Amino acid sequence: MSLYHAVAFVDHHAAEILQFGSDAVVERKVHEHRKLTRQHHSGVRTEHEFFGHVCDALDGIAEVLVAGGHMGLADFRHYVDQHRPMLAPRIVGYEVVDHPSENQLVALARKHFVKYDQFVGMPARH
Repeated sequence: MSLYHAVAFVDHHAAEILQFGSDAVVERKVHEHRKLTRQHHSGVRTEHEFFGHVCDALDGIAEVLVAGGHMGLADFRHYVDQHRPMLAPRIVGYEVVDHPSENQLVALARKHFVKYDQFVGMPARH
């Protein structure tokens, strides 16, 4: 069973990663461990640790569609660009969505990957 596509729903507190193939879905969840840092009196360090754990959970997945709310996606994308640039090429897109069900997430991802797979390898038109 080949599961090289995945969709990850990411917000600031939790992530749901659904790796899927034609007939199977494997789910993984990542939750933040909320603690405020004494030095900064904020959750910035905790958010970075959380996003790091999400990136670790995406390790080994060839193609990932990341979904979530506008702010959560923007912050996660910024984290990836700044701290995990090797992951960025495997993220094939970002989709703004509002707490979809697991089935809705997989359907969104399947639709996205059908379009994405159709364009892979096609020569660019000038």
